[in-house]
Amino acid sequence: MRGYFGIGVEGISKPMNVGNLLRSAHSFGASFFFTVNPTVDVRGMKASDTSNAFGHLPFYSFEKPADLILPMKTSLVAVEFLPDAVELPSFRHPQQAVYVLGPEKGNVSDEMLARCDYTLKIPMRFCVNVGVAGALVMYDRLISFGRFAERPVHDGGPDEKDRQKNIFAPQHLNPGQIVSA
Repeated sequence: MRGYFGIGVEGISKPMNVGNLLRSAHSFGASFFFTVNPTVDVRGMKASDTSNAFGHLPFYSFEKPADLILPMKTSLVAVEFLPDAVELPSFRHPQQAVYVLGPEKGNVSDEMLARCDYTLKIPMRFCVNVGVAGALVMYDRLISFGRFAERPVHDGGPDEKDRQKNIFAPQHLNPGQIVSA
C-alpha cells in the first residue's frame, strides 16, 4: 500500500476508547497516533492496548488544535457526523492522510474543523463509539488502497480466476507461473 496515515483524537475522555483506537491503529498499519487536548491520562490506557501499540507506534500529544504538527503534503481529515460531510463509501482517501476523531458525546472542535482539508462521516443513524468509528475508517482505507480481488457478483468470495486477475506480477509471466498464498 502506498502512502501513509496517522490517526488521533481530540478532547477524548475515556481511556479505554483511546486504548482501543490505538490498538486498531497499530493493527491497520498507522504510521503514528496522536491526541489533542485529552482529558485523561493517555499513558494510563494501556489496559485496553493488548498489542503494546505504545511500544510500536510513535505517539504525540498536543495541547490545542493549533499545536498539531503535520508532515508536509498531508491532508487532515475530520471524522465527524455532520450533514455536509462526505459519506465514507464515497470518500477517496488521500495517500498521505491524518484522521482526527472527536470526543465521546461531543464533536471535533470548530478550531480543528477549520484546519481540516476534508470532513467525512460514516453513514449511520447515530454516532458510534470513537474506537469503532476509527476502525471503520481505517478498514475503508485498507480496502480502498489494498490489492484485493474485486467482490464477485455471486455470494461468497472470489474464485481462483478472480484472484489471478488481481495479482501484481511482471507482464512476461502468465497466471499459471504465479504461485500465491
